[in-house]
Amino acid sequence: MSQPVKREGSGTKTVFTLNTGAKMPGVGLGTWQSKPNEVREAVKSALQAGYRHIDTALAYGNEAEVGQGIKDSGVPREQIWVTTKLDNPWHKRVKEGIASSLKDLQLDYVDLYLMHWPSSSVPEDLKKHYDDWNFTDTWAEMQKLLETGQAKNIGVSNFVISNLEKLLNDPKTKVVPAVNQIELHPNMPSPKTIEYCKSKNIHCTAYSCLGSTDSPLSKDKTLLKVAEEVGKTPQQVLLQWGLARDTSVIPKSVTASRIKGNFELDGWSLSPEQVKALSSIPDRFKVCGHDWLPVKVFFNEEGDAPEGVPSH
Repeated sequence: MSQPVKREGSGTKTVFTLNTGAKMPGVGLGTWQSKPNEVREAVKSALQAGYRHIDTALAYGNEAEVGQGIKDSGVPREQIWVTTKLDNPWHKRVKEGIASSLKDLQLDYVDLYLMHWPSSSVPEDLKKHYDDWNFTDTWAEMQKLLETGQAKNIGVSNFVISNLEKLLNDPKTKVVPAVNQIELHPNMPSPKTIEYCKSKNIHCTAYSCLGSTDSPLSKDKTLLKVAEEVGKTPQQVLLQWGLARDTSVIPKSVTASRIKGNFELDGWSLSPEQVKALSSIPDRFKVCGHDWLPVKVFFNEEGDAPEGVPSH
């Protein structure tokens, strides 16, 4: 039986106890789209600034530099929560996938290993999906990693409610995912998905938690008004909003000053009214779509997106 997710602390001291009993820091550094040399410095800067959670993936092509940044930081391995992910073309080769990640990261284990997408893509042609394999088969293989100690916890990423149902109802599924890492920000708030995950003791981590440079969020009047009210940056406000919803946040940055700024979350918080105002922003915008995948993985299950814009 998996246990309910618990939360303690606030700001950068926020810690979530997952359904496995493992304690995951609530604020981490995301490394998607971070260039190799930049990411090594970013990881080092983040750890030296106090971050204790680093998120990467085989698909990002930067695990070796992330691993080097961890080494360069001088912070002991056991103090750092490291998340990485199984890439789509590796679904039939889970053992090889994690071995490749651990080798590049120069680590013996990761704290959390996620299935990056619910898409088992054919390695020779990424526009094709295996006929004889799907993500429930991949999960059955991932479960075996817990016995090896190479992954202390396992989870999923980019899973909507219907795919989670499919996974949890499959007879091969013996382990409830510890985490579902999904895109979450006020333009993609997905309250139903968060509630569903909570009901199944699955913790949600928010990626693209600052929206993105192209998103309408950076100019949103409600966000700018709340930032002015609390005297903080819009980015800091977005991170506090994510934490207020009991999700962990992994803001991505490669600039040392921004990395430090994103970590200045202690000693202040948002009021329930401010959290509600941000949660009520009507615009919908998805940073990360699924058009590049051989299967659709996002549907308007939240019921709050206009035609053609998938939500979680």
